[in-house]
Amino acid sequence: MVFSKDSLKIDAEKVADHICDEISKQIGSAMKKRGAVVGISGGIDSSVVAALCVRAIGAGKVLGVMMPEKDSVSESKTLAIELAEKFGFETVVEELTGGLDGLGCYRRRDEAIRQVFPEFNDTYKCKITIPTNMLDENAFNYFTLTIEAPDGAVQEKRMPLSAYLQVVAASNLKQRLRMTTLYYHAERLNRAVVGTGNKDEHEQGFFVKWGDGGADLKPIAHLFKIQVFQLAEFLGVPEGIIKRTPTTDTYSSEVTQEEFFFGLDFYTMDMLWHAMETGVPPKEAALVLNLTTDQVERGYAGIKRKIDATQYLRMNPLEIK
Repeated sequence: MVFSKDSLKIDAEKVADHICDEISKQIGSAMKKRGAVVGISGGIDSSVVAALCVRAIGAGKVLGVMMPEKDSVSESKTLAIELAEKFGFETVVEELTGGLDGLGCYRRRDEAIRQVFPEFNDTYKCKITIPTNMLDENAFNYFTLTIEAPDGAVQEKRMPLSAYLQVVAASNLKQRLRMTTLYYHAERLNRAVVGTGNKDEHEQGFFVKWGDGGADLKPIAHLFKIQVFQLAEFLGVPEGIIKRTPTTDTYSSEVTQEEFFFGLDFYTMDMLWHAMETGVPPKEAALVLNLTTDQVERGYAGIKRKIDATQYLRMNPLEIK
């Protein structure tokens, strides 16, 4: 197979039909459930999954759950409602701020941030980022904490490991409470929780174990992000969702997935990954992607490193034999 700029183009109708057939069989035959529950955030992945579920089993058997909390942007709810209206499925809104407060999510996070910025309080916004070009010769991963004061003043500092780990551990309570909420609705309706993670997230570990990684089926976990966008176009997902920059939906100051985790734009990363998986020599991939051979080799190594480092997230619980 010749590697080209179009190597990850799909026949969207054929792919959608196959996924929908599998969703129908997995929910109805394999699990004996009556429908699907999908967490919808106004993002591209959850929107595509919800649209696929409607196509597979009908709008009347799909429930979309919106789960805002105090750090959420209003655009998420607006776009999620537009999606539901377009595809005709029922929705519920679950406000998670009180539950997260009770779990100590915000208190534990802010305590860690004050290790770096003692003045930080709940009037500030915050986010965590990494360098956004993993192909640079001297690039290495480190985490930068950014805070924004009420007057708009921005400060940035590199995070010590202890502060980073505590902020992430506290923030992961958001994904775990979302998973708990989805299963409440799934169990009361005898439905299946349908996961919304794509291949980039699932294989590189950009998900929370027993959080957004917790689901009964994962219909797009085999698709690269740029392929999810192709499905969105075919399915008729609202334009505002397709054009929205993918974010983490976790921090009070909005941060893109590229800034927080991947360190590359999706097209370059997905094409590099596909080339690596299919044994394309770095020199050949470099010519197609207008990169240097060294950059491709660094890209291959960086993707493989993330896959290897996050293997434990995809493992089932270990047992003693």
